[in-house]
Amino acid sequence: MGSKGWARRAGRRLPLAPGAAAGLDRRMPSFDITCEVDLTEVKNATNMVRKELQTRFDFRGVVWEMVEEKNLITLSAESEYKLEAILEVLRDRLSRRGVSQKNVEVGKIETSSTGRARQVLTLRDSIPADIAKEIAVSLRGSALKVQAAIEHGKVRVSGKKRDELQAAIAHVRALDLKIAVDFGNFRE
Repeated sequence: MGSKGWARRAGRRLPLAPGAAAGLDRRMPSFDITCEVDLTEVKNATNMVRKELQTRFDFRGVVWEMVEEKNLITLSAESEYKLEAILEVLRDRLSRRGVSQKNVEVGKIETSSTGRARQVLTLRDSIPADIAKEIAVSLRGSALKVQAAIEHGKVRVSGKKRDELQAAIAHVRALDLKIAVDFGNFRE
């Protein structure tokens, strides 16, 4: 390697990548820690709930509704009892489809003056800032030689060795978090 950011290969001078002349390697292995819900599986689960409730004897003649939006599911029924029954079936179907209950935030039941009950479920699509900070601080406090950076609802972890990254994954899995996290986008 020559000076001033140039390398020699087969007698030719080639420019180095930015930062390589200063000894920084920008291609360190990394992975992302995310919190995502597979919306296709949620749609499949809600369709299964609709089919089941249409055939259940205790829901014959009962007016109920399940509305799906991007990251919201709104449940409404004639009474709180029926709403709780719908929520129980929905939770069962979501867990069977592989959607973690930690990533579904259940709102409180709102009852109208006519007696109808309504409840909103929120699906998490990113790691909240306080939990992302908790993950980053925990990784920095461990003896692992990794760096954690919070970026747009995810935590990017990078390190020099793959073994350190695998140990970081095991460390994060051992944490008792309020959400379920996924590990992806592993880069060399």
